[in-house]
Amino acid sequence: MVTHSKFDNAMSSSLLDSSMRLPHRYKTFTKAQFQMVLSTLHKLQESGFYWGAITGKEANAMLASEPNGTFLIRDSSDNRHLFALSVKTASGTKNLRIQCDTTSFYLPTDSKNIQSVPHFDCVLKLIHYYMTQSKGNTRSGSIYYIYSEVEKVPLELIKPLSSLSTLQHLCRKTVNGHLANSSKRDQLPYPLKEFLQEYDSPI
Repeated sequence: MVTHSKFDNAMSSSLLDSSMRLPHRYKTFTKAQFQMVLSTLHKLQESGFYWGAITGKEANAMLASEPNGTFLIRDSSDNRHLFALSVKTASGTKNLRIQCDTTSFYLPTDSKNIQSVPHFDCVLKLIHYYMTQSKGNTRSGSIYYIYSEVEKVPLELIKPLSSLSTLQHLCRKTVNGHLANSSKRDQLPYPLKEFLQEYDSPI
């Protein structure tokens, strides 16, 4: 087991550059889990919709005037968790802690929900899955919910609240969307293929 601070001290790692930071609280990881978290953090920082150490109140203010389904990822204010998902719903902004076990990330669901909880080795894969479900849930019936003591709200992830992205990054996301699970990716020149692998999500 290895203990590393949550996002505070700069780390030297092949997955991190000098500007990347790990959380400022302490959490114990296995080596495999630590690598999973570092890889996810690297991709989140490239995403444009990871807002770091903002509070839930700040996230609420940022999403207040946005349409329903707009979301962002931020650092969790709960010491037991790394990341949180803030999403605008018809009932206001909801904040969900993203759970992390030894091999995956997942969103908690209510015990009444009989659907299995999907697990992913990257937060971006988790977000992409729920975005796909949100766009097609009226046809597929795969509706996920946010539960609280007083209400049950459909979880709809439609559009990330993004900061400005470079043209290169925007092009990379577009290419990822067109080449997902495609053998054409293997035909690309190595430098381009490596660039795409650094951020392999279409969102």
